[in-house]
Amino acid sequence: MMSDRPHPLLIVVAALVYLFLMVPLVIVVGAALSDTTYLTFPPQGLSLRWFENIFQISAFRRTIVTSLQIAFLGTLIALLIGIPAAYALNRFRVELPKWLGTLFVLPILVPEIVFGFALLKSLTVGTGAPIFLALLIGHTLIVLPYVVRVISASLASFDFSIEEAAISLGSAPVKTFFTIVLPNVRGGVIAAFILAFITSLNDVSVSLFLTGPGISTLPIQILAHVEQFFDPTVASVSVLLMFLTVAVMAIVERTLGLTFLAK
Repeated sequence: MMSDRPHPLLIVVAALVYLFLMVPLVIVVGAALSDTTYLTFPPQGLSLRWFENIFQISAFRRTIVTSLQIAFLGTLIALLIGIPAAYALNRFRVELPKWLGTLFVLPILVPEIVFGFALLKSLTVGTGAPIFLALLIGHTLIVLPYVVRVISASLASFDFSIEEAAISLGSAPVKTFFTIVLPNVRGGVIAAFILAFITSLNDVSVSLFLTGPGISTLPIQILAHVEQFFDPTVASVSVLLMFLTVAVMAIVERTLGLTFLAK
């Protein structure tokens, strides 16, 4: 009879994996709480002044707002494009050409540095588009593949005969989509929103090419701050971003449950 107890080697490997994941987080949190004027670990004294310093620096306040605006609007636009695209790719998978699905993943197949430079040449330089608009378009394009893929995965298990039955009984196609199809893939839509929002918020490569005078994103501002200062402010910003991610996941778990997103 086989024992239900895990093998000791498996326990050791699992512990090492958790250690590998947690140690960097502990170091960043410790450095953010340090009372010294330079990055150090373990912290020499505990203080929250570097968290206060984030909001005392106008560049950080401005870029935090810009990053949240770009991430939210870019994710929203990507959802407005990605939901119909994912629906069409799954609903009409026989009629549509195979290469059409590949078209939506091109932004993540191309290296982000190349993609960012291409957007710089075509948008900012080529058309003279405003910096905010160029950032919004760029972030929408880099998160669109994630939206399409995640929602497509949800639609892959959906029985479209239910939709056909509703239409055959007199329901309008648009009404059927919003009342039958969309509620069944709500978990995929929420998961796509979270993934796209976090991806946009943390993007560096594309933003590096599209930012300009007066408009920048938080990751680019962090890089600029590190070039001039070596204080724990950057570690404090990193901790805030980690807590923001945890907060989003906690809200989802509280309202829907993470198991709901896996359906």
